Amino acid sequence: MPHSLAEYYREILVGVGENPQREGLLDTPQRAAKAMRYLCNGYTQSLAEIVNGALFESQNDEMVVVRDIELYSLCEHHMLPFIGKAHVAYLPTGRVLGLSKVARLVDMFARRLQIQENLTRQIACAMQEVTDAAGVGVVIEAKHMCMMMRGVEKQNSVMISSVMLGEFRDSPTTRHEFLNLIGRHT
Repeated sequence: MPHSLAEYYREILVGVGENPQREGLLDTPQRAAKAMRYLCNGYTQSLAEIVNGALFESQNDEMVVVRDIELYSLCEHHMLPFIGKAHVAYLPTGRVLGLSKVARLVDMFARRLQIQENLTRQIACAMQEVTDAAGVGVVIEAKHMCMMMRGVEKQNSVMISSVMLGEFRDSPTTRHEFLNLIGRHT
């Protein structure tokens, strides 16, 4: 019985009818295991490590938006990639988060097996927890390989998910401002 991730990949190669001793596949189990560990490295990270004290005093109480953050994740149903972009906004209440930390926070959750809907909520809740914002809005647009490469094989479908917390949920004006800023006109 296999014990390491590389040994499991070797068994997968055999299971799909390949010869893992073939020249082109000799190192594939090790490479695939290394790639999977990287693609799932969000499990080894924590919110505290990502933020690393990068919260800064600020009198700004206007919306902060970071849009078009590339994301790469694996769906938990087929372990196939979904690729897209996240748009993250919040209304500060005395502290702002370092700009790169927003992208790192997206990456931490994207590098876990899950569905897009949950990823969207995890990012929004983490932003709320870290910043204590008056509101948080997150929209993710992604293409899913499980829908493009198999199943219905639809190449141009894009899934859009959103989570609105606080003022983004309660105030249509705030929500509309966010959606307009990211090019999602309402």
